Amino acid sequence: MVLSKQNQALLVKAKSYCEVKGARLTPLRERVYEILLNQESAIGAYDLLDELRKTEDNAKPPTVYRALDFFLDLGLVHKVESTNAFMACHHFGCSHPVQFLICDTCGDVQEIQSAGVKETLEAQAEQNDFMIVRQTIEAHGVCQKCQ
Repeated sequence: MVLSKQNQALLVKAKSYCEVKGARLTPLRERVYEILLNQESAIGAYDLLDELRKTEDNAKPPTVYRALDFFLDLGLVHKVESTNAFMACHHFGCSHPVQFLICDTCGDVQEIQSAGVKETLEAQAEQNDFMIVRQTIEAHGVCQKCQ
């Protein structure tokens, strides 16, 4: 699979990150991650499986789901809950809130960082004696290309 220079650098960073974390990036997991890196947007597990089968004939759904769980645990990918799809995180290694803009027409997903959203949500949670463990905000609408 051909990766852009940016995605090649991200793959190298992910390999190093896995090594530091003591996590084993097997060749099959690496292949799954390469597929995720090459996606323009989020991809469902079965579409990911179809892509994987182009080079791994015997790939099965559990193979993909185990790889996705591995990457989710390390923060290397994000799950778009509302569409049950996955996308590579391009700035892993730091704990950050996740915010997505999701086009309901073409399915494009953009990860954004909105200033103040995390702080506002945390303040409201604190006022309600609530501890946030994980934060993902998904905003659905129509992207510029589809308007």
